[in-house]
Amino acid sequence: MRPRYEVILRVDHEANHPTARADHTGGGAENRTPLRLAVAQPPCVPLEVAENARAHAAVVRAARARVVVFPELSLTGYELDAPVVSVDDPRLAPLVEACAEANALALVGAPVAGDHIAMLAVTGGGATVAYRKMWLGDAEARRFRPGDAPVVLDVDGWRVGLAICKDTGVAAHAERTAALGIDVYAAGVLESARDTTVTDRRAHRIATAHRVWVAVASFAGSTGGGYTEAAGRSGVWTPDGEVYTRAGTDPGESVSVMLRPGPVADGEDVTVSR
Repeated sequence: MRPRYEVILRVDHEANHPTARADHTGGGAENRTPLRLAVAQPPCVPLEVAENARAHAAVVRAARARVVVFPELSLTGYELDAPVVSVDDPRLAPLVEACAEANALALVGAPVAGDHIAMLAVTGGGATVAYRKMWLGDAEARRFRPGDAPVVLDVDGWRVGLAICKDTGVAAHAERTAALGIDVYAAGVLESARDTTVTDRRAHRIATAHRVWVAVASFAGSTGGGYTEAAGRSGVWTPDGEVYTRAGTDPGESVSVMLRPGPVADGEDVTVSR
């Protein structure tokens, strides 16, 4: 039987590599420092992890954000036969270096041993498997296994719940993740251009149901699995379910926001990169 547990990780300035954390009471939340959060849709070359890692690194340097969220399977493209990416893969070195320079946490998509569709947490200290997708699509399930549990990252006191694509459409996933106590629900997704409203509906539902920020990094361009035109339009939603900022449809775009404790100020600290 698979273990029934939730995992909480901590990523802070003093210890830039994620480690297990048991306490998730959220005490002293109003004393937190502001958190710059970016969602990105970099160009992706199918199966070319080295080239894609360099593109991710360029985004991290340009975003100047503490946390940068990338789309589902962003390091390989949506290529369901892609070889797994290990956390010590030397091709990730440019991204690790960029995270060290920017003091950033990059949440990137890759297939990992198991087999799982995963989100890697990359910092200046290296990479770890942060989260394994819990709800799989039909084609995905022919190769991959679902993850066991939701995951929350604690980044400088901000609690970031993780999700990958279909997870966002399953109410139980957001409920279990939010039950751990989160400020942000961060997802890497892939949708076709014709399905752009799917992401909007899901983000609005999650934000309003759990009163959290929702950050979605959405694949742009074309990739495997029949996605000849991906949606792009990565964005950030407020706890009221309103779109705070979003990118366009082209690869290479990103947007970032500064999250601060307290009420949301319209248009405050929004950065767009193209």
